[in-house]
Amino acid sequence: MKLPPGPKTPSWLIAWQFEANPFGYMDAISKRYGDIVTLMFGSTPIVYVSNPLVIKEIFTNTKEIAARGELNLDFALMTGNQGVLQLDGLIHKNRRKLLMQTFHGARMQACGRRICELTEKIFTQQAVGKSFVAYPTIEDITLRVGMEVVMGLDEGKYYEKIKHLFISILRLNVKSPIDKILINIFGDKDLGRWSPQGYRLHLRQELFQLLLTEVEQRRSQADISRADMLSDLIFACDETGQPLSNEEVRDLLLSPIFAAGDASATAIAWALYWIHRLPTVRSRLLSELDSLGENPDPTSIFALPYLNAVCNEVLRIYPTQLFAFPRLVESTIELMGYELNPGTVLIANIYSTHQRQDLYPQPKEFQPERFLEKQYSPYEFFPFGGGSRVCIGATFALFEMKLILATILSRYELELVSQRPERPKYGGLICYPASGVKMIVRGLRQHQGQSQPVVSGLL
Repeated sequence: MKLPPGPKTPSWLIAWQFEANPFGYMDAISKRYGDIVTLMFGSTPIVYVSNPLVIKEIFTNTKEIAARGELNLDFALMTGNQGVLQLDGLIHKNRRKLLMQTFHGARMQACGRRICELTEKIFTQQAVGKSFVAYPTIEDITLRVGMEVVMGLDEGKYYEKIKHLFISILRLNVKSPIDKILINIFGDKDLGRWSPQGYRLHLRQELFQLLLTEVEQRRSQADISRADMLSDLIFACDETGQPLSNEEVRDLLLSPIFAAGDASATAIAWALYWIHRLPTVRSRLLSELDSLGENPDPTSIFALPYLNAVCNEVLRIYPTQLFAFPRLVESTIELMGYELNPGTVLIANIYSTHQRQDLYPQPKEFQPERFLEKQYSPYEFFPFGGGSRVCIGATFALFEMKLILATILSRYELELVSQRPERPKYGGLICYPASGVKMIVRGLRQHQGQSQPVVSGLL
């Protein structure tokens, strides 16, 4: 076997360097080794690829390269053993089909107004002239949307408890210095709720039990008129024609809600940062939004070309998901002159592909116009991954992102607290803005583009 080149650094040091500066580390690796790099983790070679032709091979060659669910078992702690990430073959295909019907067509359009209403409701709580952190504010919106779309829950004590558990688990991905010290001391040992792993398992048990109870109650009531993912799964059949178990339904709900609350909120927070950091981008975007008139239809917002370009550029320059889900070489293959044996892990590097100079001139610059001037292939621009493991809710995520941004920008005059560059911070699968993007509401915005100051608050 002839592997691509790569650093000989111990895996623990690679992990430390990456966490300290993920984008800087990947930029340095790409500059030194090119667009196919090997990192050794124990005896397993992991090959990271940022060449579009090879990425196409990874996503489409299903005979020699497999997207095995076993490669995603690390996520099972929080997504369950029967979540869509852990499934393979016909079972995986069947469950993806069941889940995707929630995110398309008339249903997606119907919830567009609700997304705008929730955004307006939450943003009216921000006091004028007082700073707030964009990420948790947006996360509140996206998690509410996710819970409504996925579970049909929108209020009540039970809803609040589930939402609190999801947020608590998401917070564990963004570790403080104290968290990191405790993890170094205790590792993965479960020493009760005061150890990091013990606390994580405690939250998991609470969340899983609450969700299972909700699934059982909903199945006993069996209301076919409800239009949410949970209802779809309760009435669905598996590939053999049998109903799904309550435990499987529960596990299938977890990934969509986590993605809705975490990845979507992160992308929108980055978008608010870039839009308000660059006045020309904000001005052009507001002109496009104003052209629709007041209270535009969600489908009209979704179709706006410059808004689409801005969202794509946000997902290009700081993709919320830095890597596609891993693949496993099952038969000896040759990629770019290198011979890879069975057992080699392949990972499409989303970030480094999105930073290629030949595809994206001046890749460090935020330039939405590049997406108006060129149509990129799904192997050149793939913020939601690709192949059989592409994100199920990708279209809905963009729909939600555009509607939330349009609602905020059309109605409120915001500005950044500081013009200092926002630093990315990696946690779990997601790359967050380190400060959460601190902003100030200056007033309500009139449709013509003039601001309307408010004295106390926006309520």
